[in-house]
Amino acid sequence: MLDGSAVHGRSAVPAGYQVVDLSVTIAEDLPCYWEGHQPFQHKTWNWFADHRNAMASVYSRGGPYATRWMAIDEHTGTHFDAPLHFIPPPDSGLPGAGPAGAISADQVGLASLMGAAAVIDVASPGGGEGGMSPLIHPSAIVAWEAANGMLNPGEIVLLRTGWDRRYRRGAAGGGYLRDVLAGRSPGWPAPTEPTVELLLTRGVQCLGIDAPSIGPAHDPVGVHVRGLGQGMVYVECLAALDALPPRGAWFCFLPIKVEGSTGAPGRAIALMPATES
Repeated sequence: MLDGSAVHGRSAVPAGYQVVDLSVTIAEDLPCYWEGHQPFQHKTWNWFADHRNAMASVYSRGGPYATRWMAIDEHTGTHFDAPLHFIPPPDSGLPGAGPAGAISADQVGLASLMGAAAVIDVASPGGGEGGMSPLIHPSAIVAWEAANGMLNPGEIVLLRTGWDRRYRRGAAGGGYLRDVLAGRSPGWPAPTEPTVELLLTRGVQCLGIDAPSIGPAHDPVGVHVRGLGQGMVYVECLAALDALPPRGAWFCFLPIKVEGSTGAPGRAIALMPATES
């Protein structure tokens, strides 16, 4: 299989660093979309040759090539929330409207979605009431800073909950989102509004999490409004944050650019110092 380094004859990754993929794979049998929203669909439009099958025929409508179409919600898989997601436009006359409501995903500067990563371990021991998220309080941030130094303006804070281990195919993936929303199991750890406020005072403008939402399962609105209303953006459904050190990695999320969108899926990566084998 060819990759960019093979095509160009050299690696594009800076010497001494490795790329860590922090994105989930999206597929129809993975819990990649929010329950009750547009389900992710991925279907063949054109195949190399006609192939009739009782379950799902495919056809060569335009010649010997393959292409597929997608039906996808803006908040599918690893994605980010733009301020417009929860803040109404300033001229809408709606409650909570404000300037941040004019910022759609395509207007968010890419520089705000990349930078030095501060990875904070907030994994929960589990248990608790079905449908309720354990809360991440400001004390968790303060404790991390006591061990790793104060957060700096512009750092990307990534909350490692370990929830991505529940991202599985088929019925086994129900524990990622469906069972939580149905009240059958406790929710993922999520920050409180005061925690978001503390991060804002530190100059953090991008907050990521390896769970379906930055908001608690039982009350997602307040946390979204508090951060997005101040121009903060959230990267959700990350994965593999346990591969990153508390400090020392560089984070980057590149969303697709859709005009007027409330958010967008994309690819999240980190560059981190390569380990010697």
